[in-house]
Amino acid sequence: MKGYIGNIEKETKENENFRKVLFTAPHSQLVVMSLLPGEDIGEEVHEVDQFIRIETGKGKAVLDGEEFEIEDDWAVVIPAGTRHNIINTSSEKMKLYTIYSPANHPEGTIHSTKEEAMKAEAEHHH
Repeated sequence: MKGYIGNIEKETKENENFRKVLFTAPHSQLVVMSLLPGEDIGEEVHEVDQFIRIETGKGKAVLDGEEFEIEDDWAVVIPAGTRHNIINTSSEKMKLYTIYSPANHPEGTIHSTKEEAMKAEAEHHH
């Protein structure tokens, strides 16, 4: 497909995987994520800009040590080089989608669990 066309809200809410790449373009990548209650994406720093939108759940975004409360319909823009983490503080799954510019994961990546994602990233230095 030349681009991505789809119902991103539906794709995000129906996703049960920790991470699933939906589409990779030459300069960006669309990924959906599902965080279990109490789970986080893991503190990280990217060499890419990142946009995150929360579809369901509540939690906090931590950017360079500063904490912000986030919930349904909130967006977070993370500039390249910013140490960050997204933490699900609610009792339900947090569903979100993210856009990396440029792409950050191999095309077709699906990680069912955070543990699977961490292992793959350690092996591929992502």
